[in-house]
Amino acid sequence: MIEKRAAQRYRVFKGGTIAFENCGITCTVRNMSANGAAIDLDTLVAVPQSFTLAIARDNFVRKCRPVWRSERRIGVAFVQ
Repeated sequence: MIEKRAAQRYRVFKGGTIAFENCGITCTVRNMSANGAAIDLDTLVAVPQSFTLAIARDNFVRKCRPVWRSERRIGVAFVQ
């Protein structure tokens, strides 16, 4: 398989929060790169076209947009 990502992703297992419009959805970040991440959701929920991903223990906060989705996993790109 040919890798198409611009930056290498690294496996992680970190608790995070998807935040938008005074709402917060708990998630698990499964891998990350400088440009994006793959996020697992505990339940099937709709996410907006723009949101903030926060990982409290790392003081990590990035604006994101979803680029793909499977049943409970979302691939996101970090917005500059």
